[in-house]
This record gives sequence, structure tokens and C-alpha cells, in this order.
Amino acid sequence: MPIRRLVLTSSHIEFSGGTARFRLPGVYGSAAASAALDQPANPEVFRRLFPEHAPQLGDDLRTRPVTHVVTEPAHVSDAAIAVPLRGQMLENLVVVVPGADIAFGGALCAFGVTPAAYDGDPAAWADALDDVVELAPIIVPGHGPIGGEEEVRALQAYLRACVAAEGDVAALEDGPWSEWPGREWDVVNVERAALLAEGDPSPPPTLLARLGLT
Repeated sequence: MPIRRLVLTSSHIEFSGGTARFRLPGVYGSAAASAALDQPANPEVFRRLFPEHAPQLGDDLRTRPVTHVVTEPAHVSDAAIAVPLRGQMLENLVVVVPGADIAFGGALCAFGVTPAAYDGDPAAWADALDDVVELAPIIVPGHGPIGGEEEVRALQAYLRACVAAEGDVAALEDGPWSEWPGREWDVVNVERAALLAEGDPSPPPTLLARLGLT
């Protein structure tokens, strides 16, 4: 069966990096994803951001631009609806299949693994998860195993804990996330939440250091 549509829940490389493999399908994404993917990919930045995957991020890495911008809930097929929500980045998409009681949370959902909110808004992300649990009882995340409201609430609690830490990663309270892999993102998420709380949209200092930009 031919693939006619690709729906990107985020422009981040882990969600858009394989698009060049599919030359014919339409590419659906948010306005923010479209703006980001109109720019050429930067493999060197990706290698610094995800060093564990550096061998797979060659200099020939390309991504496809968005061909269909989604700004409000819209059918992307007879069965599926793309819903814009905010959090992991300025604008994300979640895809709902009402007839199957399934939502593809994509970038907005990381279950059992530490999320990366380096250019997102942890507070807004946590709030958006209230909407996610209303979409369907079964949630397919962008990272981790399939889950539901329990897993969404754990992610929500983590994001709110990042906000409550007020910029001090040592003040991040314990929770289910204490056992999650990827805890190196804690400091980035806590810094990002604190900067936004002060009205500063700058990238977190730890992220800039990781990218070699300080």
C-alpha cells in the first residue's frame, strides 16, 4: 500500500530525520515545524545534541519541508485528525484516530524516558497533556512504550516538577522519573522552565555548552 501522507508531530530531528526516504507523500506539520524544516539540516549540531547516535547522522542528512501546514484540527485522512498542541516546541501535532480510540502523541509524549524540552515550554507542555488524555484512552508516544492516562500524568508531573525547581536541578523532586533513562536532560529542562518563567526565551546554558556554542 503506498504511503500518501507523513504527519510530523515535531520538526526535531528524531521526528523528521527519515522524511527524505519518502519522496512522494505529502508532509503535514505545524507552522513552527514548517519554518524550521525550510532551513537546511545541520548534522554537526545533531551529532552534538545526540552523541550516542552520531554515527547515524552523516553529513548527507536531509529532511523534507512541510507541504501542508496544519493550524487547526483537521482531517489528514478519513480516519485520522491532526490536532495542534503546544509544549515540546512552539507548535506540535497529535494525530487522533477516533474510530480506534488511539492518539499518536508523538513528540508530546515520552513514556518512561526523560523528555527534552530544550526549545519547548515545560509549563505549557504540562498543561497541554490535559488535552491529550481527553483525545483517546490509548496513547502512542514518540518515545517509550504505548500507554494511557497513567503514563501521561507521570510525564505531566515531571514537567511540573521541572517548573517548580525554579532553575535549580538539585531541587528537582523525586518521582517515577528518578528511574527514567536520559536524566542528563533534567538540567536542560529545569533551566528552560526557569528562563521562560522570567520571560526569557533564550536557549538553556547547558544546551549551548553541549552544542559548543559558549
